[in-house]
Amino acid sequence: MATTSPDRILVLDIIRGIAVMGIFSVNVVGMAMIEQAYFYPPGYGFGSLGDRIMWAANFILVDGKFRSLFSILFGASTILVIERGIAAGKDPWRVHYPRMAVLLLFGLAHFYFLWWGDILANYALVGMIAFIFWRLPVKWLLVAAAIALSAGYLPNMVMGGQQIAQYQAKAAPGASDEQRAALQELLAGLKPSEEALANDKAAHASIPAHFDSIMEAQPLRPFMSVFGYGIETLGLMLIGMAGYKSGFLTGSWKRRRYIEIAVPFIGASLIYFGIGAREVLRADFSPFIFFPWNQIYSGPLHPVAAIGYAALIILIFPKRGAIADRLAAVGRTAFTNYLGATIIGTILFFGFGLGLYGQLSRGQAWLFAPGVWLIMLLWSKPWLDRYRYGPFEWAWRSLSRWQWEPMLRTKTPGPPA
Repeated sequence: MATTSPDRILVLDIIRGIAVMGIFSVNVVGMAMIEQAYFYPPGYGFGSLGDRIMWAANFILVDGKFRSLFSILFGASTILVIERGIAAGKDPWRVHYPRMAVLLLFGLAHFYFLWWGDILANYALVGMIAFIFWRLPVKWLLVAAAIALSAGYLPNMVMGGQQIAQYQAKAAPGASDEQRAALQELLAGLKPSEEALANDKAAHASIPAHFDSIMEAQPLRPFMSVFGYGIETLGLMLIGMAGYKSGFLTGSWKRRRYIEIAVPFIGASLIYFGIGAREVLRADFSPFIFFPWNQIYSGPLHPVAAIGYAALIILIFPKRGAIADRLAAVGRTAFTNYLGATIIGTILFFGFGLGLYGQLSRGQAWLFAPGVWLIMLLWSKPWLDRYRYGPFEWAWRSLSRWQWEPMLRTKTPGPPA
């Protein structure tokens, strides 16, 4: 999420732009309906062929993968911003920590006032930890990333597998009546009650209603996320740091090496998630099939897919061009586009706007995604032709430096950030 400067690295901006667009493809579902349906599709707003097609497409191509890519880019941008700060004679920590503190404020505002799915607060908090590693060479960054990701994925796989086995035992022919009753109660809880739906819709009537609901139900969620998926976020950021330092994410490698990464990494992801989608659809989203494929064993494939996507994007956009420039502009204003997408979602779904919350199916909600992508592509470049930063990038920069940053472009480019 770095801002515009004369020495931008084009390919980093392009990857970031594609990542922020991809993220909205899944986020829009979480904005449009109750949170339970985001994590278990049959919970609400699901049933038609279109819903299944859109779930499968996102499951195979997008879900978890573009968030991982975005997190990797955040790590790369962290190094980039620190290096530019050092070049300007600033201490690294004086550059980094004010940025993370301001980002945390934006993330908390995003979470408490607009949407439960904020990731900025997690990035800010984990980013404060990631700073410890930024001086490490590529080899040790990758080792640290592997340790962090293993610490995040392996316990989830072991405990999740054990939990599924326990549930299956309760469904076995020899299970007791008590076990069966407990299982039925658990399965019933996967779908929200009428009361829960009513309360959830009421919480989206207005921004104050959303704030009150959040404060009552999960006021510390942004901070607790560090203990949840924060270790995964750290691992992904470290991969990004290594990817930047090694030249992988800056497009410095030979094309053959990118092909050697893109083909097997993306291929492995498509095979795994393609088989998973088939099995889940065949089982009609049985929890015993859905959750292992979707939430227990899929985690390690997300960074694999993300790295493959990064390599593929670098191969597709080796130099500037009309499409590359548009995508790069989206990446340069990724902070604004990320928050702006939520603002659009708020207008679409909250009661003070169009009031569509809980009124659409999964597939119908997704149909807004291409329109939001188009808005990102249309506004970002013309804006940056006139202004140095996106609106929220400018605010982030000004607040973290505690000075009013110039916004309008000048004919003579200023010094690097």
